[in-house]
Amino acid sequence: MGASPWMNLVRTTMVPRAWVVRQPPKTKALIGTVVFLLLWICVIDPGFIFFTAELSHVTGISLLIYKLIKGRTCAGLSLKSQELTALFLGIKIYCSYTTFDIHAILDMSTLITTLWVVYMIRVILKSSYMEDEDNFSVQYLVIACAVMALLVHPTSSSKALINRLILAFGCNLETVAIMPQLRLMKNAKVVESLTAHYVFALGVARFLSCAHWILQVVNSRGTILLALGYGLWPGMVLLSEIVQTSILAEFCYYYIKSVIEGHSVLRLPSDTV
Repeated sequence: MGASPWMNLVRTTMVPRAWVVRQPPKTKALIGTVVFLLLWICVIDPGFIFFTAELSHVTGISLLIYKLIKGRTCAGLSLKSQELTALFLGIKIYCSYTTFDIHAILDMSTLITTLWVVYMIRVILKSSYMEDEDNFSVQYLVIACAVMALLVHPTSSSKALINRLILAFGCNLETVAIMPQLRLMKNAKVVESLTAHYVFALGVARFLSCAHWILQVVNSRGTILLALGYGLWPGMVLLSEIVQTSILAEFCYYYIKSVIEGHSVLRLPSDTV
C-alpha cells in the first residue's frame, strides 16, 4: 500500500530544509541572498507585501492565459490543480460574500479565469493535455482536507457551523492545490518556460503572503491571531501559509538557478519536488 497523500505532504514540506542543508556554500549563499532581499523589501514597507503578492499572482495567471492562447497547448499544466484552485476560490468567495471590495473582485476574476483554463484543457486543447503525467490522487487529498476541517475549524459563534467547516476546508484545499502541478512537473522532468514562469509567480505570491502574515503577527505581538478566533484555528491559518511556501520553495530555487544559468527550459533533478 502506498503512502497516504497526507504523509506525502509532510515529506514534501520537509524536503526543502533537508535539501538546503546538503547544498554547497555558494548555493546556500544564493538562497540566503534572495530570501534576505525579499524580506528586506517587506520590512521596509509592510503595506507593500500584500499588493506585491497579488500582483505576482495576477502575473502568473496572465502568463497562463498567454500560453493557452498563443501557444495553443496546455502541455505541462495540471488539470487537477486548476480544478482544485477553482474549488477553493469558489469557497473563498462564498465565505466572504458579505464584503465586496477589490480583493473580492480579484478573487472573482481569478475564479473566472481558472474556470476558463479548465475548459480550455478539457475541451479546446484536450489533445495536448498530459493526462498520464497528471496522476496525483486528488480524491484522497480532498478527503484529507475535509477530515482536517472537521478537526480544526473557526470557533466563532457568529457563523453557522457548516459555514465554518466549509471555510476550513477551503483553506486546507488552498494549501495543497499546487501539489498535482508539482507532481506533473516531476514526472515530466523538463518544464517549458511559460509553465515555469507561472509556477514561480505563484511561489513568489505565496512567499510574500506568508511574510505578510508573519510580520502582522510580530507587529501586533500575536493579537491579530485572536481576531481569527480561539483554539487551534489561528495557528492553523498561519501554518497553512508556511506549508504553502515550503511546498514551492525547492521549485523556486531551481527556477532561479536555471534563469541565472541561461537555460531556455527548466530541468528538474529526479529527486526534486
